[in-house]
Amino acid sequence: MRLFRWLAIGLTIVWLVFCVRALFAQKVDATVLYRQDSDTSYTAVIPLADGSTPEGTVDCAADVANDVCSNPSLTGVPGRPFLSVTGTTLSLLLPDGRIAVVNCLNRYSFKGNALNRRSCAMPLVTHVEADLNGSNAKLRWIFSPDDKKAESETYRIVALLDRH
Repeated sequence: MRLFRWLAIGLTIVWLVFCVRALFAQKVDATVLYRQDSDTSYTAVIPLADGSTPEGTVDCAADVANDVCSNPSLTGVPGRPFLSVTGTTLSLLLPDGRIAVVNCLNRYSFKGNALNRRSCAMPLVTHVEADLNGSNAKLRWIFSPDDKKAESETYRIVALLDRH
């Protein structure tokens, strides 16, 4: 009988933790300001709140041969943080004006004697629904003309910046 009581108390605590955690989740409509993707380490470009990129920045996902991309000490932009990341990185403008920088690492798995690579899904649309929960952001977006097909991916929140 004691075991049953402790089991019931334990399950109640676990249920309460999940309920409280769900209360702190925040669903918002966000605007994708900037996208980057690379299997190698690069410096994330953090755009300004109006969507423009700071002067002197380079898209290292598109131009990895650029000297700025291969030398991380040259990539600092005054007033913006330096974020060295790998994988898919998005800069999202939130409704309150903050910019969320989110990152997703490509996943690798072995199947037999082959290595399978699963790239993170990257929205090619401007508006996404972001479910911000702790250090994760689950992004969901519509990608079909009839608004019936949606895709989603879970990203890790790297930085949450105030508008500059």
